[in-house]
Amino acid sequence: MPKLAIIGAGSVVFAQRLTTDVLSWPELQDSTIALMDLNPERLELIGALAHRLVREQHLPARIETTTDRRAALAGADYVIVTIQVGGVAAVRPDVEIPHRYGVDQAVGDTLGPGGVIRGVRTIPVILDICRDMAELCPHALLINYSNPMSMICWAVAAATPIQAIGLCHSVQGTSRQLANYIDVPYDNVAYWVAGINHQAWFLQFEDHGVNLYPRLQSAMRNPEIYAKDPVRFELMRHFGFFPTESTRHNSEYVPYFRRTRELAERYAPPWGRDYDVYIARQERYYDTVRRQIAGDEAIPTDRTHEYCSYIVHSMETNTPLRINANVPNAGLMTNLPEGCCVEVPCLVDNTGIHPCHVGDLPPQCATLNRANIGVQQLAVEAVLNSDREAIYRAVALDPLTASVLPLDETRKMTDDLLAASSPWLPPGLR
Repeated sequence: MPKLAIIGAGSVVFAQRLTTDVLSWPELQDSTIALMDLNPERLELIGALAHRLVREQHLPARIETTTDRRAALAGADYVIVTIQVGGVAAVRPDVEIPHRYGVDQAVGDTLGPGGVIRGVRTIPVILDICRDMAELCPHALLINYSNPMSMICWAVAAATPIQAIGLCHSVQGTSRQLANYIDVPYDNVAYWVAGINHQAWFLQFEDHGVNLYPRLQSAMRNPEIYAKDPVRFELMRHFGFFPTESTRHNSEYVPYFRRTRELAERYAPPWGRDYDVYIARQERYYDTVRRQIAGDEAIPTDRTHEYCSYIVHSMETNTPLRINANVPNAGLMTNLPEGCCVEVPCLVDNTGIHPCHVGDLPPQCATLNRANIGVQQLAVEAVLNSDREAIYRAVALDPLTASVLPLDETRKMTDDLLAASSPWLPPGLR
């Protein structure tokens, strides 16, 4: 049975979810799961939780914990990456520095100044993982969950021979939200979604062949429903299709919703992000895990809708599956740049991942995607070519940043971001 290596298992709640998902399949319950993280305390926490789950469920699975990445990768069949380079100390400036300049990112992990700098920090580490994989498990599938998803997957495809996909939960999560907005049983809906990560489009959304967009447009006129998703409903109203990822995330990928405090508070509050609140929430997660380890609280074992375990199950058992994944654009989306990272439907079986041809996106959707893709391309080129100037250009071309700052202020902001991230940057980009 397979060996799965989870790199970045110190992301305890997510690693718990992946572990319980994999072990929920009877056919995968004698897998080896190697949990790896550089933080020994976090690693001990997730290791204890995984061992307790195996004991309670009387499973034959083997759990390994290590701070040695190469030990985790050796002989792996699947490598799941959930890293955050530098932790909160690194990502806090990604948001707080741009905010001081008036660029209010909602999250700052995908695009914008924060997404670019995060990509420049993260891509070199992912490429190091790929180099180790080429030596220790060359045929393994790399499943990336780390952000910025598109930049990472683009760099891996451009610079390594490793087979890789990127996974997100926004497609399946949004499809459930849409069914709820129009009160249609989720099992009835069918959809065809394509674009880029966090900005893919529901090109079709149907109930037994009946187009559900008219019902979505009607639901949008209900103030209570509109208030749940104002940015995405506005994008649908003006561009015709509903995007993936949340209202708050989507507000930072375009120039329409966060240019001023008034706009942000109107469409996707709050203005600014308090990382102390984020840290407190994380600590509550860890407290819950500690109670689960102590036996004071049950460990959740219901399978989530994350794609990862479904993919492993499909490839190991030859059970056909369709998912949405992030892959290189090899003629899949004909009005997006060749070689960029796209999120498209994919078929899965024991022969691997098979991306589906989509063709042209609606031109307005493709244009919004291309504005993001240009930023991603320059960030990837910055890392692969050690080109610091490409970082400035990537940030300057970000749609939200360009709507707020002149070019000289954008450069100063980028210098501040690079200085804050210098401990985690490769030498050529410090």
